[in-house]
Amino acid sequence: MTLLPRAAYELWADTYPAVAHNPLMRAEQAVVEPLLAQLRPSRALDVGTGSGRYIPLLQATGASVVLGLDFSLAMLARGTGNRRICGDACRLPFKRGAFDLINASLMVGDVADLSGWMREMARALTFGGHLVYSDFHPSWAQRGWSRTFRAADGELHDVSFHSHSIDEHLVALEQAGLHVRAIREPRFRIDTEPGVKAFRRRWGNPHVVIIFHAVREP
Repeated sequence: MTLLPRAAYELWADTYPAVAHNPLMRAEQAVVEPLLAQLRPSRALDVGTGSGRYIPLLQATGASVVLGLDFSLAMLARGTGNRRICGDACRLPFKRGAFDLINASLMVGDVADLSGWMREMARALTFGGHLVYSDFHPSWAQRGWSRTFRAADGELHDVSFHSHSIDEHLVALEQAGLHVRAIREPRFRIDTEPGVKAFRRRWGNPHVVIIFHAVREP
């Protein structure tokens, strides 16, 4: 049975580490981490923070305020520190222009209304603020791939997700007043990673993640 994201994360939390623990996450972080490192925000928000793997990277930018937000209490309980909030990414509990950097790692696939989510990200950004976010590449839907995880009891589960095309991302960004600075489409790079060699034999070497860096225009 395919689980909705909220139910999946409640079940997944017990075995979900606060690090990039699979080849997909490592391919994503290898691109996102340098993007974040070149920014110098004062107030940063990690949307869909989960177990908080991006919190240390946002702190390393020198931001004086770093907050994480997630809708899953079980996932938040896996992290450390008290700068994490349970909340809805489409209705952020923050005032307009509260942050000059928002990061969102592989969570927008949980959102059906991409345009509404993007408007909320723009609302919470100050003018000139940065949005860095990633999504499962459209190739996932094109090839019929599924998101899976193994629970503490060893059972394998599918997690539903909303596939967003590149055009849908670009339209949502433009409508929200966000100017795209960079788009990256990483592939798996290291054949020695578990499962990657078998994946490449079957699928070749397609893009697996798409990453956007955008700025809120004045």
